[in-house]
Amino acid sequence: MTAPIWLLDLDDTLHNASAHIFPRINTAMTRYVADSLGVDMETANRLRTQYWRRYGATMLGMMRKHGTDPRHFLHHTHQFDNLAQLVVFDPALLRHLRRLPGRRYLFSNAPRAYLDQVLRITGLHRVLHGSFSIEDLGFHPKPQRRAYQTVLRSLGVSARRCIMVEDSVANLREAKRLGMRTVWVSRAAKRPGWVDEIIRDPLELITRTRNGGAG
Repeated sequence: MTAPIWLLDLDDTLHNASAHIFPRINTAMTRYVADSLGVDMETANRLRTQYWRRYGATMLGMMRKHGTDPRHFLHHTHQFDNLAQLVVFDPALLRHLRRLPGRRYLFSNAPRAYLDQVLRITGLHRVLHGSFSIEDLGFHPKPQRRAYQTVLRSLGVSARRCIMVEDSVANLREAKRLGMRTVWVSRAAKRPGWVDEIIRDPLELITRTRNGGAG
């Protein structure tokens, strides 16, 4: 049997970004929108949320609607003086990921500088075979189909060989359409039709593989 290719999301999948990191990023993005467009913070926050829901990333909405330079946007919205203190991560995950059969790649909408910092802080760089940041995706974030196709072309594999692990159920929908197996990291009680497995914690991945689940 051919070993699978694991495509692993980063934020809120392999570490808890919602605890400390996402609130800071959201505030920074809102401030960026306010400063760029000359609107108040309330209006900026509404636009940020609207763009995120419509395009999958605030950055993409700013690019399409206002001609924003994505590199400038990402640089100014991902500045952390104490990132190591903000990351919530279970080191036991390193051992479990290493035991997964096949190859493991990070597939994230995060910018490269931030992604690399988190990988070093957590030690995840030692158990992965590579990573894809938003720059590697040509600034086409998940769930845009071009993001998935870019990863598949780069790896030279078919979608059917891949298992995608995500906290975003919307991102898994496109993965399933392409033929990937899908694992949703969630505490949800119901499983959408395009999700093959639900796990509450990424530490369950090895158990699912052993039991003949998503792996």
